[in-house]
Amino acid sequence: WDNNTTPEAHMPYAMVARRPGGIGELHKTDIELPEPGPGEVALRHTAIGVNFIDVYFRTGLYPWPVDRGLILGCEAAGVVKATGEGVHEFKPGDRVAYTLRNGAYATHRIIAARHLVAIPPSISDKIAAGCMLKGLTAHYLLHRSFKVLPRQTVLFHAAAGGVGLIAGQWLAAKGVNAIGTAGGPDKCALARENGYSHVIDYKSSDFVGEVMEITNGEGVHAVYDSIGKDTYPGSLQCLRTFGTLVCFGQSSGPALDFKLSDLAAGSYTVTRPSLFHFADDRQWLTKAAEELFAMIDDGHVRIPINQVLPLEDVGHAHELLESRQTTGCTILIP
Repeated sequence: WDNNTTPEAHMPYAMVARRPGGIGELHKTDIELPEPGPGEVALRHTAIGVNFIDVYFRTGLYPWPVDRGLILGCEAAGVVKATGEGVHEFKPGDRVAYTLRNGAYATHRIIAARHLVAIPPSISDKIAAGCMLKGLTAHYLLHRSFKVLPRQTVLFHAAAGGVGLIAGQWLAAKGVNAIGTAGGPDKCALARENGYSHVIDYKSSDFVGEVMEITNGEGVHAVYDSIGKDTYPGSLQCLRTFGTLVCFGQSSGPALDFKLSDLAAGSYTVTRPSLFHFADDRQWLTKAAEELFAMIDDGHVRIPINQVLPLEDVGHAHELLESRQTTGCTILIP
């Protein structure tokens, strides 16, 4: 289905993790692609996002859906090359983007059309690839997991990360008083530039004490926590009565000491959502993507692409991510 006279005629390949483990398990592997079947699209990737969830899958922290090598990667943008029977929403040449649990670390792929959204002309492929997982995560966090309202106060950990920078801008646009945590002066400054009213350097300050001082001892309406083990106890302590803890990641490891009785301290609510449960709903996916792209188009949300590497250097991208040397979005170019 690919035109052999074009520059893209190189053998399709993927960066495959042979087994759970370190970056040494990632290997460039040639792949063969069938014709798209009913309801499917053949896609050539143009930009691929890198996220901490990819690390979780690579290391085996998240169970593998297969008992063989796994192609990691949860978001990408590309061009439709061919469509299967029954696909009417997309045609060859269309620019599209998606977020799925795995499979994006490849030059090409076959994908069900229901997972794709059209990229508006005003949005670049890199921006689309960098915002699908992170931007749609910010969308469900602020509109479904805890529907934040103007003038409320929330705490957002990892405010200088990919999701954190998008969420900070979105919260500011909503008129929310957002407190962020970040590690080091540079990341704190970056968070401030992206909508956070207050930013706490967790490396030099006790974030619980700082939050209570900022809120005059009342605490926050919600905490958005993707850190896990290192922040979980303090996150609960930052909540006001009837507050909500939204746990959507575990970059420091899982909070293994969680007990339901912990919530009794303030009649708290806790939720552990996953983007992919939302994205499985086609109606939600298209509406949320439209709203996300509109926020970007209107200038309310900027998507910072701060690291760009070749697809073959994905191991190095993981190293940078795990050592917290990245800010904003990391993009791989096939």
